[in-house]
Amino acid sequence: MQSPFLFHPQSSDSLTFDGTHLTATLFVEPIDGIQQVVIRHEPDNEQFYIPMSQIKDASKGRLQVWQARFPINEDREVSHYVFKVQTNTAQYWLDARGVSNRIPPKEVHFKYNAQHRPADWVQSQVFYQVFPDRFCNGNPDIGVSSGEYSIKQGTVAAIESEWGTPINNDESMSVQFFNGDIAGIYSKLDYLQDLGVTTLYLNPVFSSLSNHKYDTTDYFNVDPHIGDNEQLAELCQEVHRRGMRIVLDAVFNHTSAEHPWFDRSGKGTDGAYHNLDSKYRDYYFFDGQSQNYEGWNGVQNLPVLNFEHPEVRDYIYDSDSAVIKHWLRPPYSIDGWRFDVIHMLGEGKGAYNNAHYVKAFRDATKQENSEALVLGEHFFEATSWLQGDQEDGAMNYYGFAHPVRAFFANQDIAYDPISLSSSEFQQWLLEAKAKVPWHNQLAQLNQLDSHDTARFITLLKGDEDKMRQAGLLLMTYIGVPCLYYGTEVGLEGENDPDNRRTFPWERVEHSQWVPFFKKMLALRHKYKALQSGDLHFFESQNEQLAFARSFGDEQLVALFNNSDKPSEFRVPVWQLGLESGSAESVLSEEHVSIEKGELVVTLSGKGCDLIKL
Repeated sequence: MQSPFLFHPQSSDSLTFDGTHLTATLFVEPIDGIQQVVIRHEPDNEQFYIPMSQIKDASKGRLQVWQARFPINEDREVSHYVFKVQTNTAQYWLDARGVSNRIPPKEVHFKYNAQHRPADWVQSQVFYQVFPDRFCNGNPDIGVSSGEYSIKQGTVAAIESEWGTPINNDESMSVQFFNGDIAGIYSKLDYLQDLGVTTLYLNPVFSSLSNHKYDTTDYFNVDPHIGDNEQLAELCQEVHRRGMRIVLDAVFNHTSAEHPWFDRSGKGTDGAYHNLDSKYRDYYFFDGQSQNYEGWNGVQNLPVLNFEHPEVRDYIYDSDSAVIKHWLRPPYSIDGWRFDVIHMLGEGKGAYNNAHYVKAFRDATKQENSEALVLGEHFFEATSWLQGDQEDGAMNYYGFAHPVRAFFANQDIAYDPISLSSSEFQQWLLEAKAKVPWHNQLAQLNQLDSHDTARFITLLKGDEDKMRQAGLLLMTYIGVPCLYYGTEVGLEGENDPDNRRTFPWERVEHSQWVPFFKKMLALRHKYKALQSGDLHFFESQNEQLAFARSFGDEQLVALFNNSDKPSEFRVPVWQLGLESGSAESVLSEEHVSIEKGELVVTLSGKGCDLIKL
């Protein structure tokens, strides 16, 4: 028995909150024998059914409109609810994944977070990730010189390489410098703004011996080889003057082994590694009186911090002068933090009491700026960190990057072969987003690639058609799109470290990808539906994928043909309340018609389109 179509819009123009109650709307395909339509929710952990009323003078095409008002939970921060349609012979439940014939598990109930919502500015942004050493050299006088210092007990010397030369893949790869810097980033703000970027996300900029700077030696100072605090302040101020935002990378799970607290090379006398009586000894995890210690993922250059120690807490987040608070204040006033490996920090050698500390990071951030973004790095599922009181959003590897890679490039995150049908791809996306409150879905950071993955164009073996599909998906899917530097010029790269090649500025003028991504970013900014709108997947078939984004009267349908052959799409836009009329491709400006509730479009093999209804 086929289930009827049911849809619950969650965007702010449809789901309203008055401070104590939600007013929810349900669109219902007319079916015989409806006895009642109800909302099920759980105030004080006990289920209650709230009858819904059909709004007789309202309709959405052939769809009935039902509404009800119900109280949010007072015993917890996130309210869960689902819908039940009871007929004479059957029942149908709607959860955040779709329709089923039984009560769904609570993890996929609709979720409303009334207390700890991400700031509204986040969902309207397009992020751009900059790896400073590889982006642009604006001040050649401050860069690292070959042989200036060494790592690994003096056995591996720093190397200064010429811009555009190959990336080393040996023991020197972390100290191979191309000397991109803050001045270089500043010099390219016109370029980035013209591209359509509105938020800069910078990989770490604080003092460090490596090119990636995930091994911090000083949290309060910019690394002198990429600039200084004054230059960072000037960059932040200029970004804000342009109406843009800036987010910095925070590495608080571990420090460098050369941080003064640890001082493995013995430059001073107070470091924890050589001095058993050091005040910093308990900042880390040593095996008794030995020099054996816990490093991040076993990496001995990255000793893990012990957040059970009150002075570590004070330094990072708890005191008035804490690192987290410092950079949120003038003259920098950064707009948020991206917290590196945030799921791994805590007490003891593992992540014990992790949620407590992530919440503390959030509280410290929001105390300084309630509008600041709290973004967590999670290479896998991040559901439990996204329930309101911890992170605003995560780097959405599990709910976007992983399935997109599997669908278009036929590789999983371990670079093993995988094949997904469009239906399986759709279910993966639905399952991931269903577990997260609506406003946090809108703040998820979606990327095709990053400094930790191979370049997407390389995964696709240079397939330009699939790259265009992926680019359109990135800009139309729910969440915040983020371009990794160089994606917009087709920069290639295998896995780390090859994915960190220098930006080929000579490509900008003639690259086919720059105008493509400028157009994609412009569409994202033009349509509120792509930023804040509801997401509705149409039933997928063959290798077709189709979904709609809707906000108020603005409705767009994104289409993707993952087959090599042309394919006709018959999209049931009656599910959006449309029975007839005309529509237009925003990519080709061609007009298409809607007849009997269907939008009919033919796409070429590996083609894609965005239709404005």
